[in-house]
Amino acid sequence: MNYKIIGRFLAQILTVEGVFMVPAAVICIVNNEIPALHGFLWSLLIICAVVLVLFLTCRKAESRFYAKEGLVCVGISWIVMGLLGCLPFFISGEIPNYLDALFEIVSGFTTTGASILPEVESLSRGILYWRSFSHWLGGMGVLVFLLAIVPAGGRGNGYTMHILRAESPGPNVGKLVPKMKDTAKILYLMYILLTVLNIVFLLIGRMPAFDAVCTALGTAGTGGFGIRNDSIASYSPYLQNVCTVFMLLFGVNFSCYYLLLMKQFKSVFKDEELRMYMGVVLGSVVLIVWNLKDYYSTFGETVRHVSFQVASIITTTGFATTDFDQWPSFSKAILLCLMVIGACAGSTGGGLKCGRALLLLKSLRRNIRKVLHPQKVQIVRNNGQMVNEKILDNTNAYLAAYVVIVLLSFILISLDGFSITTNISAVFACFNNIGPGFDAVGPTCNFGSYSAFSKLILIGDMLAGRLEIFPILILFSRSTWIRR
Repeated sequence: MNYKIIGRFLAQILTVEGVFMVPAAVICIVNNEIPALHGFLWSLLIICAVVLVLFLTCRKAESRFYAKEGLVCVGISWIVMGLLGCLPFFISGEIPNYLDALFEIVSGFTTTGASILPEVESLSRGILYWRSFSHWLGGMGVLVFLLAIVPAGGRGNGYTMHILRAESPGPNVGKLVPKMKDTAKILYLMYILLTVLNIVFLLIGRMPAFDAVCTALGTAGTGGFGIRNDSIASYSPYLQNVCTVFMLLFGVNFSCYYLLLMKQFKSVFKDEELRMYMGVVLGSVVLIVWNLKDYYSTFGETVRHVSFQVASIITTTGFATTDFDQWPSFSKAILLCLMVIGACAGSTGGGLKCGRALLLLKSLRRNIRKVLHPQKVQIVRNNGQMVNEKILDNTNAYLAAYVVIVLLSFILISLDGFSITTNISAVFACFNNIGPGFDAVGPTCNFGSYSAFSKLILIGDMLAGRLEIFPILILFSRSTWIRR
């Protein structure tokens, strides 16, 4: 294990985190929010001290960097980012309990949107901005951002693929262009462009500028932290519809946008994952609208609320325009299924991912056919291309780990005595990076009632879900830390 190069990466990542805290501190200065400003200034000093120690200790790191280092680097980076990123909440006193502050920022960085706060409108603007920006930074991934800005060159820079694979969501990660650094740049440029477009459309609908920026940051990262207690419910129907559209756009694989830029429209139209994603969305909207036909006063209002919540849940954003916990059981069952399915691979959304669900279905169909025709060679294809058996094995391993972690988490947090509906939806909401669940953790409630032990379990679930499980699991493997 090359510990020094991991330490060097940690120094770079924490530097990025510190730089992005500066705008929040400036907002505190503009709004004369002294306690919050002190929180950010002390946090920056602590981060600078940690970065200095890491830099001095690891400045002579060897260039060796393999897949194991990539996974460890990603896992440790996200944990350390949370441990230090929550300091403004804690030091300012706006979230006086450190574990609650940690829960809140990990929920932000992992784009979960689960909160321990009973209300948010009393928070300072600087804290609200940092809370929302954590979604944007975690949506595409801070390490992908680092790959896009750090100069390339020299031996040992093959680490880029290991980092991108470890942090990017989906069963398989490939290059958009030959160089991984250029791929990271393209991803972030598209990410920034879509975020800016989202802000523009919100401003057109006369949303206040600060609200528009924070809402767009939460939408882009498919996070869901709102700056109002009722999330998006008090905004106009136009603004709610804008959020619906952009949540769905950020749930699409960013490779599709690159293909559109390259004018490969036919490839996008034939993309099986995209077609499954849109099919699931439309089918869910139709079924829930049918189930809620007498729930709202008009058909248009029903379609608006249903479309918004389906988009919010399948993209794992977590915004709300209505208390969907009051919907009939059939509608809530569909939403629970959408929590598991999630958005497309290569998007900022969470969940199992449509691409992985598609591979599991195709693998199941192949196994059934092999039972019927054992002598016939059965091949799994995706978008006309043969799927590597290694990818199928990894997908099956991911599903096994997914089920085991969900069940263990459910059992452990059940010690707190909440209802089965509350506990299972809390685990799904955190592990799939959604935010709100049902019952005591529904859209009008929060996670503050859970014990410290359960919050730690749910923090682990959020990290494991955002990082596709393995970068977190590998940290607990003894073989990871053995020198060979």
